[in-house]
Amino acid sequence: MLDPRKIGIVGTTQEQIPLKTIRDNLVILKDMSVVMILWVGAINFDLLSEEEQEAVIFAYSGLLNSLSFPIQIYIHSQKKDLSLYLNYLDERLKELKQKIMKQRLEEYRHFIQRLVKDKNVLDKKFYLAIPYKPAIFKPPSTEFNLFSLFTKGQKKKKKVEEPTIDLDSLLVKAKNALEPKRDHLIRQLARIGLPARQLTDQELIHLFYSIYNPNQAIKTSSPSEYSSTLVSSNLRSS
Repeated sequence: MLDPRKIGIVGTTQEQIPLKTIRDNLVILKDMSVVMILWVGAINFDLLSEEEQEAVIFAYSGLLNSLSFPIQIYIHSQKKDLSLYLNYLDERLKELKQKIMKQRLEEYRHFIQRLVKDKNVLDKKFYLAIPYKPAIFKPPSTEFNLFSLFTKGQKKKKKVEEPTIDLDSLLVKAKNALEPKRDHLIRQLARIGLPARQLTDQELIHLFYSIYNPNQAIKTSSPSEYSSTLVSSNLRSS
C-alpha cells in the first residue's frame, strides 16, 4: 500500500474552503463579498404565557417585515462535552464530609453520566449572517446562503480565479454598509427579548473551525494558523 505521506499534494486545504480570511470581525470570502455574523440568544417559547407568545410572534413578524436586505438564519448544533463538569463533581465529592450530601451528589453524578451515555446532549447556538457584495461585482445569481457552503453533500466546484481588490478599501465600505443593518437587527431582536451581538475574530474562527471539525476540540487561535497548505492526519502506512 502506498504511503499517503509520499503522495504529492494535488490540492490544498484552502482550495476547498470558500473563506479568504477573517479580519476586523468580518468574514471575507474568495469572491470578495463580506459577511457579518451575529450571535443571537434564545428564549423558551413553550414556557411563555399565551399573551407573551403572541407578543413574540408579532415582534418577529415585525422584524421580517422591516428587512430591506437579505439575511440567513443559521442554527449550529454540537455535541456538548460534559467531562469537565463531571470532573468538577468528582472534586466536590472529595471535599464533602456529610454522608447524606455525599450520597445525594453521587446519585446526581450517576444520573448525569447515564444521561450523557444514553442520549446526545446538544448545545445549540443561533446566528444571523448579513452579506455585503461590492458594487463593482455582479450580484449573485442565487439567494444568499453562506452556510450552505459548509454542509455535506455539496458538489465540488471548479476553482475560480479570485478577483483583485484592495482589502482595506473593501472593509471600509463593508463596515459602512453592514453596521447600520447590524444595529437595526439588534434593535428588532431586543423587541422579541433576544440579546444579539457581532462575533469577534476569535469567535468567528471557533465557529467555522467547529463547522469543519465537529468532532474535534479547537486548537488554533489565529487566522494565520490556517494558512498551512497541508493538514496533517492520522493516516498510517501498512
